[in-house]
Amino acid sequence: MILYLQLFFEFFKAGLFAIGGGMATLPFLYDMSDKMGWFTYEDLANMVAISESTPGPIGINMATYVGFLLRGIPGAIVATVGLITPSIIVILIIAGFLKAFKDNPLVDAAFYGLRPASTGLIAAAGLSVLALVLVNPSVPEGAGILQLINVKSILLIAVLYYFTAVCKKTKGLHPVCFIAASAVIGIIFRFAGV
Repeated sequence: MILYLQLFFEFFKAGLFAIGGGMATLPFLYDMSDKMGWFTYEDLANMVAISESTPGPIGINMATYVGFLLRGIPGAIVATVGLITPSIIVILIIAGFLKAFKDNPLVDAAFYGLRPASTGLIAAAGLSVLALVLVNPSVPEGAGILQLINVKSILLIAVLYYFTAVCKKTKGLHPVCFIAASAVIGIIFRFAGV
């Protein structure tokens, strides 16, 4: 029962302060990993990949994943409810007051100030994920720079960039095609080091 309360509380905090969308929950998940030890940074990278490639908001997908990892379906429900509860409460309160204060310059200034804050949180989360992808986590001490860098990931990023942004024939393909191709490439070239 204590774990369910911890799950709810940790994801409630993430939901309350992660302004800017699902990627803004990543700093909170890193903190959970450090404090609670529920998952590793590598697990977190997998969560991001799974959450990005499944339907629904990424933050909710990650909360559901962590809850399921720890306590199955009941844990998934508790973590997800913990994450969305602050949003429901805040939106209900804001919706009631915003109508009366929508033209107030202080409200406009507050929303203007939240934009760079949420952008910074998302950028920090993106850079953290990028570091997880580009750096080999299990490099022996004294290894060379080429052993430190995950060359396979860099090549995959370059190929995906080419086919999604440069090549006119594949530019318009649905993102699911690229996700599926990346999964197959990951299996074939053993990205996890299996």
